[in-house]
Amino acid sequence: MNKYRVKAFGITKDLLGGRETFIETQGQTVADLRAALHSRFPELSGLRSLFIAVNNDYADDEILLKPSDEIALIPPVSGG
Repeated sequence: MNKYRVKAFGITKDLLGGRETFIETQGQTVADLRAALHSRFPELSGLRSLFIAVNNDYADDEILLKPSDEIALIPPVSGG
């Protein structure tokens, strides 16, 4: 199992119940992490778009993760 610390911003902070959480997954890619997040927090599926940043860069689903990576959930931006 791989364990990752995930920081949440905006609405994702409310959906996760705090500013950060730890996610365990068998896989090592952003796609694996996304699947684990959606499994544990199904409310995330209701977001129009959800970007995952790794070490301050938007990450594609095939990016390999390391436990030391800084991972952040970037929710859709709203404004008026």
